[in-house]
Amino acid sequence: MNKPLRIGLIAGEASGDILGEGLIKALKLHYPDAIFEGIAGPKMIAQGCHALYPLEALSVMGFAEVIGKLRSILRIRRAIVKHFIATPPDIFIGIDAPDFNITVELKLKQHNIKTIHYVSPSVWAWKQWRIHKIARATDLVLAFLPFEKAFYDKFNVPCQFVGHTLADQLPLVPEKSVARQKLGLPLGDKLLAVLPGSRKAEVEMLGPIFLQAAAIISEQYPTLKFIVPMVNKARKKQFLAQQQQYAPNLPLLVFDGEASAVLQSADTVLLASGTAALEAMLAKAPMVVAYKVKPITYIIAKSLSNIKYTSLPNLIANKEVVKELNQNDCTVDNIVTELKRLLGEDNNEIIKTFTELHQLIKCDADSKAAQAVVDLLESR
Repeated sequence: MNKPLRIGLIAGEASGDILGEGLIKALKLHYPDAIFEGIAGPKMIAQGCHALYPLEALSVMGFAEVIGKLRSILRIRRAIVKHFIATPPDIFIGIDAPDFNITVELKLKQHNIKTIHYVSPSVWAWKQWRIHKIARATDLVLAFLPFEKAFYDKFNVPCQFVGHTLADQLPLVPEKSVARQKLGLPLGDKLLAVLPGSRKAEVEMLGPIFLQAAAIISEQYPTLKFIVPMVNKARKKQFLAQQQQYAPNLPLLVFDGEASAVLQSADTVLLASGTAALEAMLAKAPMVVAYKVKPITYIIAKSLSNIKYTSLPNLIANKEVVKELNQNDCTVDNIVTELKRLLGEDNNEIIKTFTELHQLIKCDADSKAAQAVVDLLESR
C-alpha cells in the first residue's frame, strides 16, 4: 500500500498559525490521510499537525531582542533540519518567519525535498538581495499581496498570488452585532479595541504607552469602553500587571483570544503594526497603528528599509489610509491626538477604502494555496 503523504510545516507566530490552519484544512480535501508535522501553534495542532516544537519557540521580535534566544533558535533549526533530512517529507512549507524558514528550506531543497515559502518576505521593502537566496531555497513562493508577484516575476522566481485567508473568512460588510453577541458586549456601547501585540517584547514596549493613552481618552470620553484580546495567558498576565501600574481605573475587558471578534466589535482600534492591522482593515475598523522597538533594532531596520509605510493597509493601498506612529512618533500624546480624530470624525471614506482593499485580496486563499501545493507535488 502507498504510504500516506507527509507534509512538513513551520509557523513562527500567531498569524502563521492562522494560515497553517486554513492550509491544512484545504489540503485534507485533497489528501485525507496526509500526515502534518513541524512547528505549529494551537490552530494547526487542532487540525492534526504534530508539533515537534511549539510556535512560541520562534516568536521573537527584532534584531536586538533575538540575541537572548539565538542559541535556542539555532539549536531548534539544526534539529528540525536533521529531522526532515532523516525522514524526508514529500513537501515542506515554511509559513512566514523568513529568517528561520528560508534557511530550513535551502537545506532541505539541497536534499531534493520540494519546498514552498508561504507569505512572501518583504524583499520588495528591504534587504532585496534576499531574493537570490529565496530563489535557491524555494520551488515556489505564495504571496498574499498582488504587487509581490510582480516583484518576483522581475527576478524570474516562481510565485503565485493567492490572496489572504482572513479576507475570505471575514464578510465584506461587518457583522458587528453578531461579534458583540458572541462576546457578550452591549450593542449600543462605544468600544475601542486595544491590541498591544502578541509577543512578550511587543507588550513590554507598547503596553504602557497604549494604556496611558487609553486612560486619557477614557477621561475625555467617559462612556467609551475598552476591549483587549490577549493571545495567551502569559501575555494576559503581563498586560494586566501593566494596567495596574499605568491605568488601574480604566474600564477594560480582556478576552482570551477572540481577536477577530474583538476587532469586528470595535468602533475604533489602537494596535501594534502587524497582521492585526490587516484584520482590523478587513473588519472595517478605523485604526491608529503604532509600533516601537529597542533603538538598536530600529536603527538597523531603518538602514535596510526603503519603504514609506509599515502597516499592511497602507502597503496594499500604496498610500496613507491609516495613521502610523512608529518609534519616536509612538508617544502617548500622538496616540491620543489620532484617536480623538477618529472618534470625532465620520469615517465612511476610510471604511469605503477598506472595503475596496478587502475585495482586492479576497481570492479563496486556502484553496488556492492548497492547489499550488498539489500542483507542485504532482509535477515532475
